Amino acid sequence: MTARLLLSCGEASGDLYAGALTREIVALAPGAIVSGLGGPQFIAAGGRPIADYRGLAVTGLTEALSKIPRLLGTLRRLVDWARTERPDVLVVIDFPDFNFPLARRVKRLGIPIVYYISPQLWAWRPGRMKTMREIADRVLVIFPFEEAIYRAAEVPVEFVGHPLIDLAGTPRTRQDFLRAHALSPAAPTVAILPGSRPNEVARILPDLVAAATLIRARRPDAQFVVARAPNLDDRLFEVTGGPGPHAMVMVEGETDDVLASADVAVTASGTATVQAALHDTPMVIVYRLSPASYFLGRWLVKLDTFGMVNLIAGEKIVPELIQSAFTPEAVANEAISILTDRARAAHIRDGLKRVRERLGGPGASRRAAEAILRVIEGRN
Repeated sequence: MTARLLLSCGEASGDLYAGALTREIVALAPGAIVSGLGGPQFIAAGGRPIADYRGLAVTGLTEALSKIPRLLGTLRRLVDWARTERPDVLVVIDFPDFNFPLARRVKRLGIPIVYYISPQLWAWRPGRMKTMREIADRVLVIFPFEEAIYRAAEVPVEFVGHPLIDLAGTPRTRQDFLRAHALSPAAPTVAILPGSRPNEVARILPDLVAAATLIRARRPDAQFVVARAPNLDDRLFEVTGGPGPHAMVMVEGETDDVLASADVAVTASGTATVQAALHDTPMVIVYRLSPASYFLGRWLVKLDTFGMVNLIAGEKIVPELIQSAFTPEAVANEAISILTDRARAAHIRDGLKRVRERLGGPGASRRAAEAILRVIEGRN
């Protein structure tokens, strides 16, 4: 029998993981059909799009209000498809504010639910664990400490490891990458990663550009490379300025090369922090929400640290500058410290090594695909 899957992801990182997962499912179950909400990576892997995720994802509680009509329309399309086509399983990837109601509705149709890359319930609105227990036939987690949390909540769970270990690939050498972009391999190089969502970039990038000016005032030889996420409006990056002797280099689709070539990365909190850890790159984590979203969110967040590498390590190994602490001056001070203090940079790299050791090794997407196919076999 041909396996038929419905899949839902809602942002660039989810699309990346959906693509890798789809390739593994098709390799393990030739002829399998995977349809759903995805993007270019999902489609390139052979996924059949029912809807496109782009334009749905924002950060912050208040920012999400403008997306409600489109989200509801997409939700209806996927539920109608599931009702008509009767897939063997629904696989949802992160994106909980959309995927929770989708999973609840599809579960009522008698279709099993696998939650891959579970939302951070242990950090943000932990009351949703009850919902996860109700909707999920299996949760596939990518961080080792999550497994015990879900087991304690009596949610069926399996640790599969982090898919970025395989997806990071082998970057070019620092020398080859920097020279290809007319930069000097001998100069201190700062990677700038302002996020993948439009509202993130609009809120974060201007202060990172200001920080770069301050860094260059103290280290005139410093050079800056901006790793731009796909599918973003060019106008968001106008703040970086035009051509000139101190122009920032802008690249897209080369994030691994950027991180592997950098002496320090200044990155928005999120998946990029794990990506930087995989390349042994010391980093400064920054983030900012709208004042209203931050005010609402701080009552719901249960952690003292936000950066994923710090959470995995169990200690603050890299600096975090969140909300009012995120200023150009603070970013510049931290970046200069890492660039000039060899002992501090070495200490951070020791912490990043521990993070890498805890991510489960290669093959996460294959293990996730095998777990999903076992759910289908159990149902059939």
